[in-house]
Amino acid sequence: MRHVAHDDRAQLNATKDAKARVRLTIELAEAHLTHMEELTSHKMFEQASEVLGNYLGLIEDAMRFIGGMPRDKNSTRDLYRRLDIALRAQIPRLAVMRRDTPAEYSLHLKAAEEFARNMRSEALDSFYGHTVLREEATQTNGVKNSLPENKRP
Repeated sequence: MRHVAHDDRAQLNATKDAKARVRLTIELAEAHLTHMEELTSHKMFEQASEVLGNYLGLIEDAMRFIGGMPRDKNSTRDLYRRLDIALRAQIPRLAVMRRDTPAEYSLHLKAAEEFARNMRSEALDSFYGHTVLREEATQTNGVKNSLPENKRP
């Protein structure tokens, strides 16, 4: 169901800068989402489902592209953040379309919503990577001790 249209792929491949490529991907995804909203409002659900596949393909392509970059760089985290902000605004738009769509087509929109949420979660997880240290939960007389060992009384 997810795919990137030939014209979109040509535009993305022509872009050499990572920031410009992610920005273009988000703009193309926004355009597909707007087109999908128009088709849904005109009760053209079959065509809207096709455009949904293009939208999902672009989001997946952006995550794959950013995922191939070094995670330790601030510029990579900035790209993840840019995608996160875009998805945060797009998820409610998918939900509104789902409510206006018949059941046989709305299941695709529900899956797209969940996919977008998962991609957003993955983008947010990139901020926490290996820099977050998990503390061992030690119990002392039934009370969790949250201080590191060298700081305990």
